Parts: sequence; C-alpha cells; structure tokens
Amino acid sequence: MTKLSLTLVQSHLYWENPKKNREHLELLLSATQQTDLIILPELFSTAFSVSCNGEPMNGDSMKWMSSLAKEKKASVVGSLIISENNHKYNRLIWMNADGTYQYYDKRHLFGMMQEESYFKAGQNRLIVDFNGWKICPLICYDLRFPVFSRNNVNFDLMLYVANWPVKRIDHWDKLLVARAIENQCYVVGVNRVGQDINDIEFSGHSSLIDYNGHIIYRGIEKEQVKTLVIDKNDLAEGRLRLPFLKDMDSFTIN
Repeated sequence: MTKLSLTLVQSHLYWENPKKNREHLELLLSATQQTDLIILPELFSTAFSVSCNGEPMNGDSMKWMSSLAKEKKASVVGSLIISENNHKYNRLIWMNADGTYQYYDKRHLFGMMQEESYFKAGQNRLIVDFNGWKICPLICYDLRFPVFSRNNVNFDLMLYVANWPVKRIDHWDKLLVARAIENQCYVVGVNRVGQDINDIEFSGHSSLIDYNGHIIYRGIEKEQVKTLVIDKNDLAEGRLRLPFLKDMDSFTIN
C-alpha cells in the first residue's frame, strides 16, 4: 500500500477521568471517515497527571482501544498510564483492528514535572510494520532528542503523541520540522488542547510535515479531528532526488 490515511485527534482531556475521556473521544470520532490509523494524544485517558494510578494491560482503556480499532477497522495509537510489575509507565499502545497490539514505554521522562519520580523509563524504540509502511511512534519529550529519533532503520513515518504546553509551542513547531528534514521522513505530531487542573494551557498545533520539512497541515487552537493522506511514492522519489540518509554517521542507540 503506497498511500496511508491518518486521523489526528486533537482533543481536550479531562483530569484523571478515563471514562469521560473515552466517551469524549468516541464523540469526536463518531463521524470519522474511513482511515488506516487513528492517533490520540499522550495520556489520553487521564491528562498529564503523573501521580494518577495507572491501569493494568487488561484494563478498561486497553479494552476500549481494541473495541474502537475493531469498530473503525483501523489501528489506534495513543499513550496512557500503565501499572505493571510494581512500576508505572507512560506507555504508547499501538492497537490493531484484530486486537493484537505493540507498545513503547516513554524513554525521555520530563524532569521539569518530575516524571521520572513516578514512571519507569523505557529503553527501546518501537518500529511498526504497517500496511507496507515502517513507522516509529514516540512520546512528547522524545521530540527534543534527535539521536533517539534518528532514522537509522529506514522508517517512513515518525509520529509523536504529546501534552505540549502553549508556552513552548514554538519549540514543538520547529522541532517537528527539524525531525522531518534530518530524517527524510513524514512526521506527525498530535497534541492536546485546553487547560488542565494546574492552569497549564495547551494549544494543539497537531501537524503533518513532509520529508522536505514542508508543513502539510497544522491544527488551530481548538478541538479538531483531521484525516490526511500521505504517499510513500512521493517519499521514495524525494529520497532518490536527495539521497542524504546514505551519508549519515553510524552509531548505536543504547
């Protein structure tokens, strides 16, 4: 499959209220056209409450993701707080329509919010083979670390789910473009909107950037659900014209 349809869900999140967040996301997605991949924000079930109790891997939010994926005949990706083996994780779930899933635990924990005091950091990236595309999904603060994001495995699309505040939204906009240019891949960023219980404001700017750093789409500062289509043939032609990736330095990500 050379074309891939992506649905970016830029939503408000309710504080520590998984049931209300799931119902709200269902409402936002009720009129969604056919799509291949639905992308939800970081910690879509609770908002960015680091002290919130997590759910087990067989909990209600995982069951909801499976049900949504089956209903929409699409894969669903987003992160939530998972409790497992006496640890909590900010865990990105890639849920398929058949109920199978893969996951990635956030590697870079946000020190300004003491995220490392509440969550255990992950170690390894996840690369998903999906409909002929190779995709690398990451979480929020990972965006600031280009070595971890480096395209040394020839992925086609990188995506970030986030709770990125308005006071640093200019960084979000610029770093998404930088990651696309340096990795010669499509980049998607899905960020929340609204205000949380700590009066932190979020302005969205969910985006799709092409392999040249061109902004195909950038959301405005309100709830939006946007479906976009990208083409792998365009990516291949762009890399053929400008074969930068072959000259990259070799290194190992520990």
